[in-house]
Amino acid sequence: MTTTLRPSGPIQQGADGAKSCAYDVCDNGRAIGSVKIGTDAAFGTSAGVLLSLNIDEPSRRRGRGTIAVLAAEEVLRGWGCGQVRLSVPEGNEGAHRMAAALGYAERSRNMIKDLGPTAPALPDGAVAREMTADEFAAWQRTSVESYAESWIGQGVPAEQAMHKSRADHARNLPDGLDTAGMHFHVLVVGGTVVGHVWVSVREDDDGEPTGFVFDVEVDEEYRGRGHGRALMWQAEHITLAAGVRRLGLHVFAANTPALRLYESLGFRTTYYNLAKNL
Repeated sequence: MTTTLRPSGPIQQGADGAKSCAYDVCDNGRAIGSVKIGTDAAFGTSAGVLLSLNIDEPSRRRGRGTIAVLAAEEVLRGWGCGQVRLSVPEGNEGAHRMAAALGYAERSRNMIKDLGPTAPALPDGAVAREMTADEFAAWQRTSVESYAESWIGQGVPAEQAMHKSRADHARNLPDGLDTAGMHFHVLVVGGTVVGHVWVSVREDDDGEPTGFVFDVEVDEEYRGRGHGRALMWQAEHITLAAGVRRLGLHVFAANTPALRLYESLGFRTTYYNLAKNL
């Protein structure tokens, strides 16, 4: 058995410099599946991504998928990539096992919650309001660096992490606090602002309107008092007020307290995001 990759088309390159290429997975020259790889525009051209992998049913469970991924990694090394990531849907145990055997480690998860008709009321003594322009300016002064630091903590090289942070902020907030579909609220307890939440409400990749928690944080001196839960309830209020009944988020796998909070609030994992160094 000789499993190889054969390009099924030319390398594509976008305006942002990211490139991708699709390959047939071949067994002794006969196509038995396909794989697509690319560079990750979010992190820069030195970050690779396994976009898709499919092995035809009669050829599965014989190691072809594993060999195809290893071959794809070699192509990415040739493109100058030092890391590669992939996403595995919840419930795909075969893909999880293969990724683990190849040395991929969980970096983060995407989670989602189907909302009820109403959101829980905020705790007594807590109120939420829109963030002021001055509060937004203060948040913005540190947000790019702090978001990059969160990725560095997951093993992402500093240059890639800063590239992603700058690109995400520029793409998501072209008009700052006035960007359509973006909502910044703060939680006030006893007259003191104790934290904030940033929620977007817009169409997701499948065309459905969805709320998404981009950022939620309780100031360090006020943590451990339930304010994070209250901020997530406010995220539900924001989403429902926009006429949307679905709320998503992204959480780093190492952030165990946040993961437990989201699970307790009814969020379920949809994708596991894995990565490895090449």
